[in-house]
Amino acid sequence: MEVTVNKVLDAKGLACPMPIVKTKKEMTTLEPGQVLEIQATDKGSKADIKAWAESTGNQYLGTIQDGNVLKHYLRKASDDEQKPETTHPDVVSLGELLNKIKGNEEISVLDVREPAEYAFGHILGSINIPLGELEQRFEELNNTENLHVICRTGSRSDLAAQKLTEKGFKNVKNVVPGMKDWAGPIDKTH
Repeated sequence: MEVTVNKVLDAKGLACPMPIVKTKKEMTTLEPGQVLEIQATDKGSKADIKAWAESTGNQYLGTIQDGNVLKHYLRKASDDEQKPETTHPDVVSLGELLNKIKGNEEISVLDVREPAEYAFGHILGSINIPLGELEQRFEELNNTENLHVICRTGSRSDLAAQKLTEKGFKNVKNVVPGMKDWAGPIDKTH
C-alpha cells in the first residue's frame, strides 16, 4: 500500500502525551487535505492519535506497523471540517482521588492505559480498558457511576472521558495529571 505523504513526523521513543503534542504542532504547518505520517513506538499512540483526530475533525487514515514502528496517517481537515479542540470539563486531582479512595467513597476508576503500562502498577480495584478498545467495551461499564478516568498523564483519559460522556455516562471525571505522579498505593497484580 502506497500513501502519498506531505510531511513525516518522527515521534519514535516518545511516550504519551508527546506523540500527540508533536502531532498537534505539526498539523498546524499543513494545508487542508495534506497528509502527515507520524512515526511512533508508543503502543498507545494509535488510540491517542485516532481519538484526537476524531475530536478535531482531522481524518485518521490508518496505521501501518513497520517492525516496532507504528506509522500513523492523518489528513488535515479543511476549515469547514475542523472542530475546536475540547477538553472534558469535570476534572479531579490525584489528591482528590486518593481522598475518595481512602474515604471509601463509592467510585469506579477506569484506567485507559495499555495493558503493559497497567501491569507495572495501577490503582487497586481499577478497571483496565485501553482507550483504543473503549468503544467496543462500553457495555462493561454500563452500571458504573462516579467514574474516574485515569491514564499516564491526563491526555488519553481526557479523550476517554469525552467519549464516555457522549455515550451518556454520568458523573465522569478526568483525573490529572495521571499515574506518572500517583502517590497512592499501587497494585502490580494482573
